Amino acid sequence: MTEQHEAPSGVSRALQKDIPQATVARLAAYLRVLAMLADDGVAIVSSEELAVAAGVNSAKLRKDLSFLGPNGVRGVGYDVVKLHTRIEDVLGLSQGHRVVLVGAGNLGRALVGYGGFQRRGFSVVGMFDSDPEVIGREVAGYVVGDVAELIGSVAALAPTIAVLTVPDEAAQDVCDRLVAAGLQSILSFAACELNVPGSVEVRRVDLAVELQLLSFETARNAAAPAEAALSEVVHAVSSGRIAHRVPPSHAAPAHPVLKHGRTSTKHSTTSHSATEPSSKGSVV
Repeated sequence: MTEQHEAPSGVSRALQKDIPQATVARLAAYLRVLAMLADDGVAIVSSEELAVAAGVNSAKLRKDLSFLGPNGVRGVGYDVVKLHTRIEDVLGLSQGHRVVLVGAGNLGRALVGYGGFQRRGFSVVGMFDSDPEVIGREVAGYVVGDVAELIGSVAALAPTIAVLTVPDEAAQDVCDRLVAAGLQSILSFAACELNVPGSVEVRRVDLAVELQLLSFETARNAAAPAEAALSEVVHAVSSGRIAHRVPPSHAAPAHPVLKHGRTSTKHSTTSHSATEPSSKGSVV
């Protein structure tokens, strides 16, 4: 990558556009791990170590980092601080972000009091609500402003991102106010879809959907041992390690002529096959 192809922040604009969304999400995970390693004084990390800590395989990690250009030294690893800085640049975090939060309810209070945002480059600069009983009160060091004055306040605070923690019925109105004030990046915790111009990016966090996904994973993991046991039984049956016999208590009395000779053997074989389950089409 040549210098003339890079944006003022040091990152190629074309490079940023070419990175898949799934890779961007994993870069954020790598950044979190690298920050913890840096705090612990770790200077070099291998791709295998970073991959395990981030919960991905090393091949996928190396492919993700290949979007950032040359990184690391073969046989040595990645410089933790340099890679952390590089990912910050790509994610647009090197300059930091100013955030306004609209909705001073339980969720909004919890978010504004979370110290991790500041450590990751997100500074909350204002909090707003429409409840007269909440407006003017102090929450986590911020005086709650009136949503009615949101447009003027946004001009003064110059935020780059807005977070919505308002009820669904109020979300679109607040969103419209933010867009009118010039905000182009909105994170919404409302379950409803927000209608915005094409130039505005909206990310929606639906906690109910996340819980449903966890429910699915829990159900699937619970079913895995039973499926594995069934698979083992089917394999044992099909490989002949488990014999198939009709229980004596349910077998019909044998005719004297079937007790000896080839006819008896043939009939026994036929009865045996009739009770044997086939491994074809089995659900494992």
